[in-house]
Amino acid sequence: MSKVNDQIYLTKDGLKELEDEYKELTEKKLPKLIKRVKRARDFGDLSENAEYANAREDLAFAKGRADELEEVLAKTKVIKKPRKGRKSITLGSKIKVKVDGQKRELTVVGEWEANPMAKKISASSPLGKALLGKKKGDEVKVAVPAGKVTYTILKID
Repeated sequence: MSKVNDQIYLTKDGLKELEDEYKELTEKKLPKLIKRVKRARDFGDLSENAEYANAREDLAFAKGRADELEEVLAKTKVIKKPRKGRKSITLGSKIKVKVDGQKRELTVVGEWEANPMAKKISASSPLGKALLGKKKGDEVKVAVPAGKVTYTILKID
């Protein structure tokens, strides 16, 4: 988790996604799973009742996820959108970089919403750590299994 003083950092959109997931779990999925467990219990002998075992497992998983989300939401601090014209990369910065001759857009986020496929890079990842505090025009070398990759910072939003 991205923690500083036990805080978890999320963008406004990342917070909304987690809140929506929590609401879906607590208001829809958990009540359905509780009913499923009750129905399966009515089938009789619990020692050989596969539906009951599966329903209980699904319920435990959903409860665990809801508890985890509740804890995260209690510790969340929303990343303020960096002000326009910011000179260095911070949490929440959208940046354009040049790597291997190609231009890429990335957003530096907290661990909970990192998603490399969506070009959201965790600030605590090797790349995220290397980018934080850098300015337009800086070159950042990051070690990867195949060697070192150089990122040139083109723009910071």
